[in-house]
Amino acid sequence: MSENEHELDLPRFSDLPLRAELQREVEELGYENPSPIQAQSIGPLVEGRDLLGQAATGTGKTAAFALPILERLAAQRPERSRGDSPFGLVLTPTRELALQVSEAVTRYGRGVGARVVTVYGGAPVGPQWKALQQGVDVVVATPGRAIDLMNRGSLRLDALETVVLDEADEMLDMGFVEDIETLLDATPDTRQAVLFSATMPRRIETLAQKYLREPVTVRIRREAVPEGEAPKVRQTAYLVPRSHTTAALGRVLEAERPTAAIVFCRTRLDVDAVTETLTARGLRAEALHGGMDQEHRTRVVERVRSGRTELLVATDVAARGLDIDLLTHVVNHDVPQSSEAYVHRIGRVGRAGREGVAITLVPPSKVHAMRGVERLTGQPIEFAPVPTAADLRAARLARTAAVLRERLVADLRDEEPGSPADADGVRAMLDVLAAEFDGVDVAAAAVRLLQEATGAPNDDEDIPVVALPRAGERREPRSRGGAAGTRPPKAGTTRLFVNAGRASGVRPQDIVGALANESSLSGRDIGAIQIHERHALVEIPEHAADDVLRSLRGATTLKGRRANVRRDRGFAGAGAGRGRRD
Repeated sequence: MSENEHELDLPRFSDLPLRAELQREVEELGYENPSPIQAQSIGPLVEGRDLLGQAATGTGKTAAFALPILERLAAQRPERSRGDSPFGLVLTPTRELALQVSEAVTRYGRGVGARVVTVYGGAPVGPQWKALQQGVDVVVATPGRAIDLMNRGSLRLDALETVVLDEADEMLDMGFVEDIETLLDATPDTRQAVLFSATMPRRIETLAQKYLREPVTVRIRREAVPEGEAPKVRQTAYLVPRSHTTAALGRVLEAERPTAAIVFCRTRLDVDAVTETLTARGLRAEALHGGMDQEHRTRVVERVRSGRTELLVATDVAARGLDIDLLTHVVNHDVPQSSEAYVHRIGRVGRAGREGVAITLVPPSKVHAMRGVERLTGQPIEFAPVPTAADLRAARLARTAAVLRERLVADLRDEEPGSPADADGVRAMLDVLAAEFDGVDVAAAAVRLLQEATGAPNDDEDIPVVALPRAGERREPRSRGGAAGTRPPKAGTTRLFVNAGRASGVRPQDIVGALANESSLSGRDIGAIQIHERHALVEIPEHAADDVLRSLRGATTLKGRRANVRRDRGFAGAGAGRGRRD
């Protein structure tokens, strides 16, 4: 079959049951052939059927539900008045996605005069309440704000014709299940229900069984990319004890030096902690999560898109729907909860034949999860050790040599005949120093000064090397006599256990400040600090431990809360007891 004959077999938008006004908008946008999810969904939805659809982001889901809503709305337009309650409600997990969907629905619905209102948290409720009072056809909302406005009496759902759950799996992951059920229970039994999800876990199927009536089911597999345009994603997993994940991440990113990367973290607290650590290493990192106001989030995304920021540290939900052309790396600070979620994340790089890199920090207990990814994708994942301090020093020197070489070549090229060869006096200074010292020694000292001035981080602390577990092993490695995944304290020190960690927002400087303020220790007396999810470990001189604990009387204040402090039972002084489970 020729290429032209094959194209004739493809469905066209003009073949779908959409009125001329909608066809015109689609044509003006340059669309001729619907995507698979659109081709299989639009017809049943126009007929009023419920639908359960599985398709990844970027497959055209928005048009798949927006166009049928507008078609059915236009059919009822003569019967609707300005003050009517909404015809359609679209629920999305994030403000960013709500704004994207609203923009698309507005664009598609220009020809039929659709009135679209977007409501979401993090913005004043007054203007949104007023917009609803003026009359609306389609509301695009996040669940929390939708319930707020419903309780205020401004969002009426009693006459709703269509409700859409977009990115349903993400909404459930965010804990919106009760909000979703509250909203669905407030809609008429006769309304049409549409559920789209990138993945189809059991709880999504349960939700569909409860609220959808004899739904059409549409499942779209990822399209095979034409030869020559196949994704080129280098996938690497770095094995690291869980307690050293963030430190290892800083090393890996310094070694990789991505042009632009998204670093995925599980929680908002993790996002803030990781951003702080990466910034301290001199990397340009910005945080993005649901705790920020919309204006701040928009500025962050624009800085990444413009290349002013290298690293976007974000939760899955905050990054949902973002499309960044410059993206070269996707980094998983934590192993994603499912193989499908992993595939969804790395699908952001390596598009249209471009090369991309996917990096995952993997504790030994999660190696089995990465094997599941390999089975799902049919592609191998390279397991590698974290770069050592020596590796990073070598990488820094290589970068410095490259910069110097470029500068030398440029200086020689730009030097014009007859022009002063040492207008800034640098050569004269070097001639004086060369008369007293060896020229190579002078250059070495200059490079060291440069590295000190640029704030090269101190990577002297060892990150334990972990071996790839044998089949069936999932446990964290244990250092003999110590906590899981941690090394024994240095000679002459002991380790204190603090019952507060990342979940309480505790940072190393908080612990240093508390100990220095409430005991005889100075900041320089305090050694390595490890922040875990719900506790922290801090090294102090062995001879000072009893005085410190007496000063604290077993407790101190961290982030406004009392935290108990005691000797770590895994490392009680010089004696090493049994290790404590992390």
